[in-house]
Amino acid sequence: MNPNRRMLVVGIFFILMLCATLYRLADIQLIHTESFSKKGVNLVQESVNQRTQEVVIDDGRGRFVDRNGESIQKHAEPSLVLFPFLKETSWPAEELSKIVNISSDELKGLVSGTKEPVVLSKDDGLRLTKAELEKINELEIPGVFGIYRQTLLDESLGEHIIGITGENAERLREKYPDRTDLSYKTKIGVTGLEKAFDEFLLPDAETKLLYHVDGDGHPLFGINVKYIADSNPFYPVTVQTTIDKNIQEMAEKVLDKQKVEKGGLVLLDIENNEILSMVSRPTLNRSESTTLTNYMLQPLFPGSVFKTVISAAAIEYGLDDATRQFNCSLNLYGEDDGGQDDGQLSFERSFAKSCNYTFTTLAEELMEKDKNVIENTADKLGLIGPAGWSGEVFHYENFKQLPDEKTGNIWGDEKDKSVAKAIDQTAIGQKNVKITPLAIANMMATIARGGQKEQIKIVKNILYKNGTNMFSFTSNSLGGEELSPITASKLQKLLRLVVTDPEGTGRRFQTSSFEVSGKSGTAQTGKKDENGHTLYNKWFAGYFPSSNPRYALVVVEMDTTSAEAGTNAAFYDVAEEMSKIDERKN
Repeated sequence: MNPNRRMLVVGIFFILMLCATLYRLADIQLIHTESFSKKGVNLVQESVNQRTQEVVIDDGRGRFVDRNGESIQKHAEPSLVLFPFLKETSWPAEELSKIVNISSDELKGLVSGTKEPVVLSKDDGLRLTKAELEKINELEIPGVFGIYRQTLLDESLGEHIIGITGENAERLREKYPDRTDLSYKTKIGVTGLEKAFDEFLLPDAETKLLYHVDGDGHPLFGINVKYIADSNPFYPVTVQTTIDKNIQEMAEKVLDKQKVEKGGLVLLDIENNEILSMVSRPTLNRSESTTLTNYMLQPLFPGSVFKTVISAAAIEYGLDDATRQFNCSLNLYGEDDGGQDDGQLSFERSFAKSCNYTFTTLAEELMEKDKNVIENTADKLGLIGPAGWSGEVFHYENFKQLPDEKTGNIWGDEKDKSVAKAIDQTAIGQKNVKITPLAIANMMATIARGGQKEQIKIVKNILYKNGTNMFSFTSNSLGGEELSPITASKLQKLLRLVVTDPEGTGRRFQTSSFEVSGKSGTAQTGKKDENGHTLYNKWFAGYFPSSNPRYALVVVEMDTTSAEAGTNAAFYDVAEEMSKIDERKN
């Protein structure tokens, strides 16, 4: 190549590189200073942040309270704030010492070796009253403040219910393109109610104390600390859930006591079809993705709990002949394999003792009458479709309170409806049958109400900051066909017989303070433990008190050996505790 031409090419290359560099600098300093990169970084604000030190009092995100208005996860913690520039001034540490009961030398020592504000609260052994906070602020010491700071409660409750938040700048901009006021560090809901109500919970502004410093951390504009507060009277909002904080705490302790490591429970207020408590295990751990799943909203093998559906269908099709006897010494396929020895049982006693053969026989007879009878009956009981509240909320036409809730399933293949063994396995809640614990709790509540099925609520109201109502969630019908009151009444008797029959699978509840009605279930999961033992899902689902139902409860322990399951014990304990709670109310 000609030397002159080579120099020309090199020169053009360097000119292009210089232009690219100049454009990059212009982009950073002039063009996209307030929305740089896909994250939408505000470079001007970040530059200011590098020259400030701050204490965030409240991040401005909305919060959750229980049905009685008590905070579920956050509360205002009395705290003492000391800014580091105190070490360069003469300040009356002795006066502060008298109020906070910390020596003046210790107070001075706290700020002597730090460049960041020091915040002391209960976790540091400092317990301050409202009056003491007022005395601290009356001293008017620059750099010393007594504040109420939003912090997480010592013991978080309902972690799977509330869910988690996280930083995801790209997702934030994609989800809220019009909210250019939001910092790229703004947290958004990832799971649970944090996810469902994210748009309502987004912060309007932070409440914080801040001051400006130079590169060495020295005051840049004197020792004045600015208090920046959100003056909006409407935000942040408060989401009032249907959860009862005391009941939720009790339920979590019961599962811990009974060593339910995987599974959980759902407790409903039958009258309003509201969730009083919902617990999922294992406990939520952000660093382990497998713990983020709320199993109460996931379809699981229900086992013999599903016989309630077959019973309902049998009643509606007139197959519940009280005089008919079933040979319950046969297995589910009608074979005499020596595994059963219950002899001849009526329909009612078959339900109480959970005889497989009775319900596989009835299922085959029902399928001859109607190929869709099982799923149609399950739908009448609110088992298949999502049971959680959905409806119109402002511009949302189909807002869901529980967006993580999955739908149930009955059949894996339409051809199975013509295969006897597939029908038999389906009848006892195996094969492809999977139902969420939430839906099973809803089935029990539906039966207890006489067949009336409703959507399940977990949130009652969204409240503005000033306490006025932003939105209230009405009670909605679940839609579709319902069980006849006669069928529901007969199911109520069957569920009670499970407990009252001397050989019923729920006979241990005969000593419960409440009269309990319910159904047990044991479902094979297809898994084995390290010792080769078969693992099951163990259930007990029901309601109480039987004569005047107020609570529907389902407890499930997953992947457990039958002998180790704490399901029935956990159900029993929760019923006992609810009895005590009702006594205190009265």
